[in-house]
Amino acid sequence: MTQPSTEIQIAPSILAADFVHLADELRTIESADLVHVDVMDGHFVPNLTIGPPVVAAIRKVSPRPLDVHLMIESPETVIEAYIEAGADTLGVHAEACPHLHGTLGRIRKIGEEKGRAVRACAVLNPGTPADALEFVLEELDQILVMTVNPGFGGQSFIEAMLPKIETLRGWIEKRGLPIDLEVDGGISEDNIARAARAGANIFVAGTSVFARPDRKLAIEALRRAARAA
Repeated sequence: MTQPSTEIQIAPSILAADFVHLADELRTIESADLVHVDVMDGHFVPNLTIGPPVVAAIRKVSPRPLDVHLMIESPETVIEAYIEAGADTLGVHAEACPHLHGTLGRIRKIGEEKGRAVRACAVLNPGTPADALEFVLEELDQILVMTVNPGFGGQSFIEAMLPKIETLRGWIEKRGLPIDLEVDGGISEDNIARAARAGANIFVAGTSVFARPDRKLAIEALRRAARAA
């Protein structure tokens, strides 16, 4: 049986970065494990952010794996473009994928065709139950539980998501699957330990990293708090 993923990883979200000086901002988070990239289409969520050209530009200057979160309608139509741009993990919302099993399989397949091991991630909004993923777990490398409603940075962590995280971690452990469990939304030193105890091992952090003058210290403080849990 494969050992489930439990390594603590910190993934700063560039949604909170200064896009005018994005290359410089990326250099300040090189101690992070991943770079989290939020893609919004103005339809699935209210805001509009970036597309494949910006992801490709980030790929050129960042040595860290790119954790790309597609908050968009019909994500299956653009999977290849984001993989070509450099996504290492590609997250799609269960709510946006009528054929989620097939979409997750396509992420892995397109990656293989391009000679890369691209990780498939399914994302759950706060109002979507864990049950939405019970029958696609074997197609997943990662699950992202939104701990805020997606579309805006700087929101407060929704404590009611902790039981959902616990449920998903229980399924992962029971089946012995190598799935990372990620949380995104309002993560800070004050709540990261609770999310870690619930079973999360990847933590997306926006303002709690980029609002600090020393990003390396901010990342290490988050990592230390998560590990202590």
